[in-house]
Order: sequence, then structure tokens, then C-alpha cells
Amino acid sequence: MEEHFSHQNIMTNKDISNIEDIKLLVNTFYSTVQKDDLIGAIFNEKIGDRWPEHLEKMYRFWQTILLEEHTYSGSPFPPHRQLPVEKHHFTRWMEIFTETVDTLFAGPLAEEAKLRAKNMAEMFNYKIEYFRHEGKHPLL
Repeated sequence: MEEHFSHQNIMTNKDISNIEDIKLLVNTFYSTVQKDDLIGAIFNEKIGDRWPEHLEKMYRFWQTILLEEHTYSGSPFPPHRQLPVEKHHFTRWMEIFTETVDTLFAGPLAEEAKLRAKNMAEMFNYKIEYFRHEGKHPLL
């Protein structure tokens, strides 16, 4: 009988420290997202054939946030404003992100990545809900 030691290598994982680590994190995360039963179709429909461009943008985003190498400019929220997503979609996104980070890395920047992702998911969810309801109840 084969035994699995899924948590065995967590202690030997290194922290996120360079652009190659960011690319590994982003590529691994989004390859899982694309195949996910709950959120995969939303991403694939929105991004279509622009995955390389999206991944490049995500490399720059996380490089700027985690490594303080300022390669990303712009506002991350507007492209997400009209997405057909609810709280459970953000919960699933966060589950996949956390699993990806924990599988690949360990250390202060890995923890920072999870914290930043959690804060972003909560903010995006709040803003999307806000704009969705604002449209139904315009100010008089």
C-alpha cells in the first residue's frame, strides 16, 4: 500500500524570494484554477485566449507586492467589477491560493502572500457586491 506524506516537505520549502518563485506560484495557482469545477469556467470565459498576458500581469502584480520590485502599475479591481461571482467563489479562490502557497513555499513572504490574497478577496467581494446593489438602488 502506497503512503502519501503530503505535508512532509513543507518544512523544507524555501520562502518566496525572486521572480522565478513568483512565476511558479502564479503558474501553479492558475493551472489549478483553470481546471476547478466552481471557478474555472468564470476565469476561462473572461480571459479567453489572453492567458499569457494575464499571467504576465499577475507576475508583475505579485512581484511588486511581495518583492517590492515595482513592475506593476494600474488598479487591480476594475477588470473584476462585472464578474458573475459570489462569496463562495472567493472562498474557493482563497482555498486554492492557500493550498498552492503552502505546497510550494514556507516563510514570511509566503505568509504575506496569503494575507494579501485574503484581504484582496474580501475587498473585491465587498466592492462587487456594492456595485451590484448600487445599480439596483440608484441614489435619488
